[in-house]
Amino acid sequence: MNTVLQSIKDFLSHRFNLHEDKADEAVIVDAIRKNVDFKGVNLWALIFAIFIASIGLNVNSTAVIIGAMLISPIMGPVMGIGLGIGTNNLALVKKGGKNLLVATVISILTSTLYFTISPLHEAQSELLARTSPSIWDVFIAFFGGLAGMVAASRKEKSNVVPGVAIATALMPPLCTAGFGIATGNWYYFLGAIYLYFINSVFIAIATFLMARYLGMARLHFEDSRTERKVARYIVIIVIVTILPSIVMAYRIVDKSIFETNAKKFIDEQFRFVNTQVVSRSYNYSRNKKTIDVLLLGEELDKAATDTLTRHLNNYNLQGVKLKIRQGLNAKQQIDLSQIKASILEDVFSQGAADTVTQKSENTATSDTTVLAELKILYPALRSFGTSRMIAYSKQDTLKADTVHIAVARFSSPLRKVDRQKLELWLRVRYKSGAVRLITE
Repeated sequence: MNTVLQSIKDFLSHRFNLHEDKADEAVIVDAIRKNVDFKGVNLWALIFAIFIASIGLNVNSTAVIIGAMLISPIMGPVMGIGLGIGTNNLALVKKGGKNLLVATVISILTSTLYFTISPLHEAQSELLARTSPSIWDVFIAFFGGLAGMVAASRKEKSNVVPGVAIATALMPPLCTAGFGIATGNWYYFLGAIYLYFINSVFIAIATFLMARYLGMARLHFEDSRTERKVARYIVIIVIVTILPSIVMAYRIVDKSIFETNAKKFIDEQFRFVNTQVVSRSYNYSRNKKTIDVLLLGEELDKAATDTLTRHLNNYNLQGVKLKIRQGLNAKQQIDLSQIKASILEDVFSQGAADTVTQKSENTATSDTTVLAELKILYPALRSFGTSRMIAYSKQDTLKADTVHIAVARFSSPLRKVDRQKLELWLRVRYKSGAVRLITE
């Protein structure tokens, strides 16, 4: 038994040994110290990287943002702080902190300048992703910092450091903070600065732990109380940094579960022949969750809406408020673009609806109901009616098809594009691909 355990121990020791290819400590410290200073080449590289990252966030280009992170030298001061703490070199810690502050201020000023003069002021998804940090960002920064320190301590340099620069992503939060200042959105600014703080702190802590694990020589404090004070400060900073991120992570997970359950609830419960879901929205907050559904078509009676509300519990949506807008309550809320999107969604989900839904039993929709809906969509509509006729093709006079003719009269002429969209809507509404629209 002891032999087996010793064999396993030897195997793990051989496979996970970090001392075998370790560079000389003086070389490691010198390499990290060189990247701590922000002047000359490093400063210009930082400014260029900030401009590139800002453009990438502005146009929502992931590739451009990654390129900016590869150029940026901003990890240098962060690793310098971690190495300084790990080796009790307070002079290196102070130097790293000073240069990190300089780099941070210059980065924010540069990105603020860019977003102030940029004609694009809409927050894209890449930018929004940097405004709500969570516990996963802590893990990314921590393991990225470990990988960075391992790579920095090797004799043979690898491509790990560029990967760490991409994973830990120090640049985009600074650019997002600049965007928040330029647009006056302090929520974006605070969220981005917090993400930047998380990344910086846990890269430094990972560097500190790896320096201790590698057994790098430490300076001795003249007073042991100073060493205990440093350790206490590290613990306080970690706790202060990680607690808000845990709360945010919980809210992100809870929101995701709520939206998934809400979508499933609507997809499965709102299946009505003459009533269609035009739009849906899920409103999430800590104290209140709401599902807002906009319907078009025949109004659901109170019994139907009460049944829908009771079914919320079956989808783990206890305490969620269901808000259904329909009829006159929906009239002021209807957005034509929502109608169009809903129609197109139905068309694609039905697949070949234009060719397989021509039977008479599928076209029993009431003209009166359709007229009521059309008056909401097209206030200029004066009259509407449908009829069926037999049509023969020019190529084959023996072959006849049933065509559904819809006649609509408007007080003002209808644009060609609106006419085409209305015809498409009628095909879906009557569940027939043979609808032909005539307008007057």
